Amino acid sequence: MKINWFPGHMTKALKEISMQLSKVDVILYVLDCRAPISSINPSLNKLVDKKPILYIFNKLDLSDEKRVRQLAQPFKTQTSDYCMTCSTMSGASKSIRQKIKDLARAKTEKLQSKGIRAVIRAMVIGVPNSGKSTLANNLCGKAKTVTGNRPGVTKSTQWIAIGDNIELCDTPGTLYPNLADQDVAKKLYFIGSIKDEIIGDVTQLADDFIKMASERYLTQLTERYGQDLSLPAIAKKRNYRLSKDEYDLERTAQALLDDFRKGRIGRITLD
Repeated sequence: MKINWFPGHMTKALKEISMQLSKVDVILYVLDCRAPISSINPSLNKLVDKKPILYIFNKLDLSDEKRVRQLAQPFKTQTSDYCMTCSTMSGASKSIRQKIKDLARAKTEKLQSKGIRAVIRAMVIGVPNSGKSTLANNLCGKAKTVTGNRPGVTKSTQWIAIGDNIELCDTPGTLYPNLADQDVAKKLYFIGSIKDEIIGDVTQLADDFIKMASERYLTQLTERYGQDLSLPAIAKKRNYRLSKDEYDLERTAQALLDDFRKGRIGRITLD
């Protein structure tokens, strides 16, 4: 089974992002800490590679912080920086605002030298369900954008003022037209960036998740599910049955992935 999801609103979103870029001083590139490298979208990279970028490693509370810190280090360069946060927590915006100002310093100092009050324009981009709109709401201090714990909630770009002379453009989550690397596609599905409805055999993907996560987090998996990590064994332990002699493996698979997405297994980073 090949995983691919690129609905029409994503094509529209990429066009809108491209059209708005001339107004933008800083890019806020939101990455999901549970799969931060897989959260990088080559289609977005092509659009924003000449802009200062602040990489925001989001959902830190659900991830392996030590691993994320290792993965994040290369993202600090002369034209980019990074921060690690959880956009649902109050107070997460203070350090981000300062980093936006730092990355736009050349523009603001140039305008200030001419007596002009500078407005910094930032754009939030990232894959679906990475927490972009929640971050935007955190930055402005109130709910100005629609959020939801599922991909595809934001459908179009939206400019909002967040204070400190900063304006923010929230954008829809976008993937790339062809998810050629199926390991990346699976990780994006596991973290909820791809709609569950498009997936056929969730049991196979649950098996793939167990194999992938077991490479670093076997102890966490066995502590929750027992030594036997097969779906039938997990179904038996939870008493998920279709009949007296048949276990409900699809329900088990969905429950397993829900456990991961909600942090019940523990703090896991798949990349």
